[in-house]
Amino acid sequence: MENKEKILFTSESVTEGHPDKICDAISDAILDALIAQDPMSRVACETATTTGLVLVMGEITSKANIDIQSIVRETIREIGYTRGKFGFDADNCAVITAIDEQSSDIAMGVDKALEAKLTDSQIEAIGAGDQGMMFGYATNETDEYMPYPIHLAHRLSRQLSKVRKDGTLPYLRPDGKSQVTVEYDESGNPSRIDAVVISSQHSEDVSWDQIKKDIREKVIDPILPAELLDDDTKYYICLLYTSPSPRDVEE
Repeated sequence: MENKEKILFTSESVTEGHPDKICDAISDAILDALIAQDPMSRVACETATTTGLVLVMGEITSKANIDIQSIVRETIREIGYTRGKFGFDADNCAVITAIDEQSSDIAMGVDKALEAKLTDSQIEAIGAGDQGMMFGYATNETDEYMPYPIHLAHRLSRQLSKVRKDGTLPYLRPDGKSQVTVEYDESGNPSRIDAVVISSQHSEDVSWDQIKKDIREKVIDPILPAELLDDDTKYYICLLYTSPSPRDVEE
């Protein structure tokens, strides 16, 4: 009998307390506040974090008047970093801003749309710039047109945040991640879930047995479709009492 090779696709998602997400959330909140006051704001805002410190930097040209310090602290507070023992504290962390106005060279290129300066043939000859590289595709596997593994991973991460914030699992901490591996059939359709990974910070006053039980019952089981789980599905629950403090830079 011929052995057919498995088709596996793995995707990972992180919770709002992960350093990547903290930086994204702060930069997004600053952008939102600027646009709310001045829709014509020009914003190139980046955020970096390390233990006890947030650095907001970039180039901003806007008529808006915002309090960056307050926005940073409120964003961190909403995420759930409110005590020093969590490795990060919204009220006591240092917030440093290094913001300049948009450079004259960039402003000159943006003041008038490039398309308005070129002929049709010149526009068609333009290649891609170097501001980002990405890949992806739309698929009918989910209502969000996202591949099934990342759809499930995002839902698990949201569930981790939900049970932490609503008090269902109060011992969880903001930083965590999920990973889902889905097996596809020969027609390219999801056929089963091969592996699930859940990782999160937690307090010291909870047993390992309780953690395993709670994560299965309160996080995994309510999210993953039972018809795609079987006896060969692997579960990896990695909970950390001592976890690295948020340290990352958004790019």
